[in-house]
Amino acid sequence: MRRFTGLIVVVVLVVLVAIWGGSAYNRFLGGDENVKAAWSEVLNQYQRRADLVPNLVKTVQGYANQEKDVLTQVTEARAKVGSIQVTPETLNDPAALQKFQAAQGELSSALSRLLVVTENYPQLKSDALFQDLMTQLEGTENRIATARNRSIQAVQDYNVSVRRFPGTLIAGVLGFNAKPNFSVENEAAISTAPKVDFGTSPAPKP
Repeated sequence: MRRFTGLIVVVVLVVLVAIWGGSAYNRFLGGDENVKAAWSEVLNQYQRRADLVPNLVKTVQGYANQEKDVLTQVTEARAKVGSIQVTPETLNDPAALQKFQAAQGELSSALSRLLVVTENYPQLKSDALFQDLMTQLEGTENRIATARNRSIQAVQDYNVSVRRFPGTLIAGVLGFNAKPNFSVENEAAISTAPKVDFGTSPAPKP
């Protein structure tokens, strides 16, 4: 009888552990999928910005071809961003994520310098295509900031779930490990996104 009772206790414990393990697995999996979805949106918005750069450079060049250094910096920064291979594994590789962030930060800085230069060319600022590109760039920068913040939060929530006791006991065994996140240094660099001011109406094109 005692042996039978002991067996029942063992079976109950096994069942409880299995239920808890399954629940933890589903929680980790859900968090992981949220991170991937948020990261995908970050990439989409960065790609939107990269797609704007060629037309922006071409338009500025038409009015300010003498600003070759700044135009070259933007073009090279955009090329560097495009040369980085971003895969799902990037989310699990701190070095790869840092490299990606650094490249995006360089493009943000280059675009900021370009927009400062454009202030010296009233005819360029009044160009309809340039105004449209600036509107698109402003909207894209806002979407990048929103998507990046959501990604940061998703990673934080996921990391808490895999590091918090008792989940941490089985997270690694189930293949769920903490992920790198946007670092403070690179976050500060990327936050120097171009600022577009439409507070004053452009002068009419002569």
